Amino acid sequence: MSTEDWEIRMSNSRGVPYFFNNASKVSSWDPPVGFTDEQISQLPGNHLLGPDPARSAAQTQVRASHLLVKHRDSRRPASWKDSNIIRTKEEAIEILQGYEAEINAAGDSFADKFAELATRESDCSSHEKGGDLGRFGRGQMQKPFEDAAFALEVGTMSGIVTTDSGVHLILRTG
Repeated sequence: MSTEDWEIRMSNSRGVPYFFNNASKVSSWDPPVGFTDEQISQLPGNHLLGPDPARSAAQTQVRASHLLVKHRDSRRPASWKDSNIIRTKEEAIEILQGYEAEINAAGDSFADKFAELATRESDCSSHEKGGDLGRFGRGQMQKPFEDAAFALEVGTMSGIVTTDSGVHLILRTG
């Protein structure tokens, strides 16, 4: 595969590198399919990948979905479902524990159940995408969320994670 049209750029919104094809105007968080670490290290902008130029952006990022339940002490106690959330943190945790039990009971189709519940119940605008937050790197999410997401293996779900936004279940998808 030819590397001549590809370069690595820095995302202004996320502050992480991405791959851009000047000919097709296609961009991707992931390295172009079929590129070796050697080819990636030769791309213009490879210094943006950090101290090891052969390291791909995918190795410094994760992809995750989440199911958020806000409570009255959340930093913004409102959502697309409810403009004034008054439940306590304890009540939010109980609700999330119920969702966690439903997801765990789904067996091999737990990821589908997670997306279904996130679409219907999450207090985050990511509900529109089944809770999918896309790829993100270190420093882009609240620390407890980031630590939990990076600690998960792909295809596994966290326990309840508390942040200033509320309480979450996190599913690592990439």
